[in-house]
Amino acid sequence: MTHIEPHRSHRTGWLRAAVLGANDGIVSTSSLILGVAAANTTQSDIMLAGIAGLVAGAMSMAAGEYVSVSSQADTENADLEIERKSLAEGYKDEEEELAAIYEARGLTAELAGQVAQQLMTNDALGAHARDDIGITDNSQAKPLQAALSSASTFTIGALLPLLVAWWAPHSHLIMLVALFSLFFLALLGAIAARVGGAPILKAAVRVMFWGALAMALTSAIGRLFGVVA
Repeated sequence: MTHIEPHRSHRTGWLRAAVLGANDGIVSTSSLILGVAAANTTQSDIMLAGIAGLVAGAMSMAAGEYVSVSSQADTENADLEIERKSLAEGYKDEEEELAAIYEARGLTAELAGQVAQQLMTNDALGAHARDDIGITDNSQAKPLQAALSSASTFTIGALLPLLVAWWAPHSHLIMLVALFSLFFLALLGAIAARVGGAPILKAAVRVMFWGALAMALTSAIGRLFGVVA
């Protein structure tokens, strides 16, 4: 029976974008809510600011991810085009280059040459993309996937502190939004770590720390510029 180990590296593309979106949604929206609330504004003004932050943030995340990942994809495509041209102009030289890579990894010169020859016979560009450039199907940039993942998870993350602000009594709004937001961040860190196979406690503490720092700073700014009753 063949033993197959479960790996998680194929999740890195969408997982990175999803965690970034959800984390940014929670942190930016909760920080915005706390900053506005600390300035002694009404609950309706707080909700308006939070909703505006949600819409603007989701669009910003989608656009930012799409543009940045598209730039990565453009670079990858340019490298592949260079490799495609090199294969057309000097196939044998490219085969020797690939064999040298395998030899450097520990294969004998004879075996490295055989492996390079067989892999290039099957898929020359794919072999060079993987072993010469370092581009694989799992790591290849997917702009639309990254944009949709970030925007949707940002929206979900932003809704959480926004719902708490809508539900909480105005007198306890700051405390409840802060506490629930830290809980949401810890939960996000734990889920992301579980999906990615990383240490759960370390991930939870990491996102909580930066979230707490952001909320504390924006709350301080709100108190500084707000009207003290």
